[in-house]
Amino acid sequence: MTSPTAGAPQDGASGIEQFGYTQELKRTLKFTDLVVYGLIFMVPIAPFAIFGGVFQASGGMAPLVYAIALVAMLLSANSYAQMAQAFPMSGSVYTYAARGIAGPVGFVAGWMILLDYILIPALLYLAAALAMNGIIPGIPLVAWLIAFVGLNTVINYLGIQLTALVNKYMLALELIVLAIFLIVGIIAIAQGRGQGFSFDAFFNPDTFSMPLLFGAASIAVLSFLGFDAISTLAEENTGTSKSLGRSMFAALILVGVLFIVQTWVASMLVDDPAALIANGDPTGVAFYQAAANAGGQFMFILTAASTAIAWGFANALVAQAATSRLLFAMARDRQLPKFLRKIDKKHGVPVNATFLVAGVSLVLGIYLTILPDGLITISALVNFGALTAFLVLNFTVVWWYIVKQKSRRWFVHLVFPVIGFLILAVVLYNARAEAQLLGVVWLAIGIIAAVLLSRRGRLRDPLAETPADDAAVR
Repeated sequence: MTSPTAGAPQDGASGIEQFGYTQELKRTLKFTDLVVYGLIFMVPIAPFAIFGGVFQASGGMAPLVYAIALVAMLLSANSYAQMAQAFPMSGSVYTYAARGIAGPVGFVAGWMILLDYILIPALLYLAAALAMNGIIPGIPLVAWLIAFVGLNTVINYLGIQLTALVNKYMLALELIVLAIFLIVGIIAIAQGRGQGFSFDAFFNPDTFSMPLLFGAASIAVLSFLGFDAISTLAEENTGTSKSLGRSMFAALILVGVLFIVQTWVASMLVDDPAALIANGDPTGVAFYQAAANAGGQFMFILTAASTAIAWGFANALVAQAATSRLLFAMARDRQLPKFLRKIDKKHGVPVNATFLVAGVSLVLGIYLTILPDGLITISALVNFGALTAFLVLNFTVVWWYIVKQKSRRWFVHLVFPVIGFLILAVVLYNARAEAQLLGVVWLAIGIIAAVLLSRRGRLRDPLAETPADDAAVR
């Protein structure tokens, strides 16, 4: 078998130097830190906020939909793991596609994942601000936005080690809240509250259909977005490149089990499943109401407040960090303005990129408060961008390993990526028309930008040339 990583760097802190880069980011993150980072980004209690929408879209089979989404994400995680071994650098799918296929393809992939990375902090901040404003209406919505953005920006600026430390405490709090809900919920079900014990949430013949489930998966997949952000920390990882892939699998499996269990318990506690399926959850309180059915108003407040804190603080914190690393990687390759390359010497973080993400999140968050369907619109764009980028990633694995490196590891380099590609394609096909339209427009803009950059020689073959001869890059 031909070595699948021919032409790729070896594991170790100096790996990126073989591609003409200087190690500027601090290598301080261990395997546990990466797993915690991924768990926080995905939010173990993420279904709290979108449970009603997934329940309606799936015909009451939310746990089954989360299982389908988990399989799709695990297959994509395999592709991330394979490409991280070949190119252990920051930049996520942008870096992998640019080096595995060609510069223009990498740019388009990076452009699509930016739709996820740039917009998701604003989505998180807005959702959290709305939740806190509902609990404490005396504090203006904009004030909550500024507070969340400001606090997270300060923590991210002070360095990735502080971010990792805060992540661990926030993860512990989320898991405690989830444990309380599960314990109270299971006891309530045993006492006969809600619909009683049932497996209908995994299979209901009255509502089951594959298009229905894949359409619902296009919503549920939002909860899993973030595992891929682990790849943006490749240059801050103290372990080998394989530890990146392992941490993705570990985080996905752990959070996937939690998603399935909590939505199963919540499904059994829904007051009127038929009404929720027919009318939806316009106020976004279906999960909190299910919690209240189990433990009263205290459980409603606990689950609602924890969702706001998890989305607006913990999740947005790591989302901002991941986005800044992607901007840094693309700017280092001269595909974004060079000021985004700047690394703060004291804290070892991409300082300008960090502040830019904060500014964009704040401005966009304030703008979205004006739109009556702001959260719906931005959620649709986030999902389309991420899933399209994952399609490119799965194709990149086949192209780099099977076509270029002549690998004979058929399962990890061909079968798994192809199956992952097909599942994601079906999910996108069954997604909302609004998401498809807005996503295609963004894709078209990215393709036009790639053509213009190619004509200016900015999308060179990264494997054939070193980065720009710039002191800040080398």
